[in-house]
This record gives sequence, C-alpha cells and structure tokens, in this order.
Amino acid sequence: MSRAVVFYIFFFIFLLAASAQDGRNSTHATVLGIGAVNQLDTYLSPLNYSGPQLQFLHETLRYTDWAKGHITMQTLWQANVSYTKSRAARGRNYGGDVSYTIGWHYNWQKTFSTRSKLRFLVGPQLNANAGVLYNTRNSNNPAQALATTHLAASGAVIWDVQLGRQPLIARYQLDLPLIGLKFSPNYGQSYYEIFELGHYDHNIGLTHPFNAFSSRHLVTLDIPFRHTTLRVGYLCDIRQSHVNELKYHSYSHAFLLGVVRHLTIQKPRRRTPSGFVL
Repeated sequence: MSRAVVFYIFFFIFLLAASAQDGRNSTHATVLGIGAVNQLDTYLSPLNYSGPQLQFLHETLRYTDWAKGHITMQTLWQANVSYTKSRAARGRNYGGDVSYTIGWHYNWQKTFSTRSKLRFLVGPQLNANAGVLYNTRNSNNPAQALATTHLAASGAVIWDVQLGRQPLIARYQLDLPLIGLKFSPNYGQSYYEIFELGHYDHNIGLTHPFNAFSSRHLVTLDIPFRHTTLRVGYLCDIRQSHVNELKYHSYSHAFLLGVVRHLTIQKPRRRTPSGFVL
C-alpha cells in the first residue's frame, strides 16, 4: 500500500471526527501514572535503557447519535516523561512524548441481571505521536526525534456490576496498530544531512505488524466515592519498530490513579414544520 493511500485513509477518519460532535452525554477521566519503562534505540545506542516513567492521560468518551446511539467516540491524550540508564549506568536517556488518539466503537451489551451487564466495543482508531529521546553519551547525534501516526483496531469489554450497594465499572481495552507512517533517519545518516543538506533517504517509513508490532493494554476500575468517581488502573504500552535497519522499542508499565466526571448536556428543543416539539 502506498504512502498516499495511507494519507487518504487518515484524512477520511479526521473528517469522520469533525462530523461526530452530535453526542451530548460524555465521560471525562484524568489520571496520573507511575511506572517503569525499558527503551532501545539503536540510532543512539545498542544498549537497553531502563528506569522510571511518569504518565498523564486524559480520556473523553462521547455518546453520538450514529447507528441509533450504538457508536461512541473516544479521544485520549497521553504524555510520557522518562529517565532511564544503561545497566552499567554509564549512559542516560531523557525522553518525552505526547500522543493523541481518536477512535469510534460500535457498542452492544449482554444483560445478566439488574446488577450486572457486559458491554462490548469494537472499532477503528487513529493515533499521532511526537517526542524526543536524548542520550547523554553521544556527542555527534545525541538525540532522536520520535514521530509516528497509525491506524489501529480497538476493542474493549466493560463490566457494570453492583456489589452490595457499591456500583463498579471495570474495563479492559486492547489497541492494535495496523498500518502507519514513521519518521526515521536511515542507518548511518545524521540529522545534519536531513535538515541542513536536504538529503532525503527514505526517512518516512511504512509501518505494519510485521516490522512494528505494537499494542496498548488498558485496565481500569471506576469506584464512586462521595460526590466524585475514582479511577484506578494499569497501563501496558508496547511500542516497537524496525525501520531503515534501526530498531526501536519502548516497553512501559504504569499504575494509574485519577478522577472521572460524567456530563450531560440537554439538546435544545425545536419544532418541526407540523408543530410537534422534538
């Protein structure tokens, strides 16, 4: 598949995003994550680096009018900051990136009783990510730019259950990138050659599961507490690629804690030509 085809796929999904704003009910969650990450970027070093990572996530789940209300739109902002070092502790990486994800899920549910039901969600996602990784040992090429975009398949299972008088919402979500684009210097190419001399050398590479198998696993539990809702969870974010003979991976694990807000905006009532109020 050509890069032009990939671009038009992404552009079409962005058009869908612009037309999906009819939903009035939404859920907003803001959480902080503390965990660890293992990094490898052979452009900077052949060694693995590991250390702590801080994460910030803001999720919005909006209920649209599509398919008689069966379509939900999800947006997710994710920011990561990491400080890692090699096993010998002679080299250090400082890293940070920001990603934006938008997706649409078709929903259906299985009700077991008034106190328990399962919801199933499946649909496409579009993701864009940008960041930087800086290595303290390198003097010639000390930093690597991180820039990717991809189309992914997403699925989730949500369990609404009431234990005693306590309602709980548990979720597991899996996101699998299918095809995308990644910026990468070629093997042995410097950033000076790319940006100062303008020597393009296949610096936009096509990614797919055979050269960049990645996944994101999100587990959350929402617990009402007084006048708010607490969210606890776990995030496993696996990113890897092998483009231009350069290998990259970032394996992160984080425990999450934050709050959830539910908003409802009433639609304005309007009259039809026959006089009935909608």
